[in-house]
Amino acid sequence: MCTGLIGLLTNLANVASDMAGKAVKSVAKAVGEYQYPWGEKLAKYKDELSKGVWGYWELGAWKPLSISARRRARLRKEVLLAGADWEFDPERKEMRTKRKGHKVDRLAAEKRERTAELMEAMPQMLADYRKRRWERKMKAEDDAAKKALQE
Repeated sequence: MCTGLIGLLTNLANVASDMAGKAVKSVAKAVGEYQYPWGEKLAKYKDELSKGVWGYWELGAWKPLSISARRRARLRKEVLLAGADWEFDPERKEMRTKRKGHKVDRLAAEKRERTAELMEAMPQMLADYRKRRWERKMKAEDDAAKKALQE
């Protein structure tokens, strides 16, 4: 009696696993055959997608698109996977060719250039300074001499 019960339970388990396996296979087949209806969705949202990526201004107010970003991205992916063109992306800007770098490095290089220019002009600057100092000294001596004569 006990052996018959064990055999019956074993048979039931085998049948259940076969049914579960068939159910999984049928679901996988249905998922594999499912095609995202991108043609219908593209036709439905074509005018909305042409207004912009995130939204648009209408009568001074910002209006977001009626299709969410996630659904827009899925539609774009399916269209591109199907080999069709997606013309709703905005134009890309030119990439920068000049690297920005650190401001400190740029300023240091500019200071070095300015210092080199000033060092080239240094002999003339020193001569001008000496001349101004000599003229000031001569003027002070003349003022002192005039003051001495007036006394």
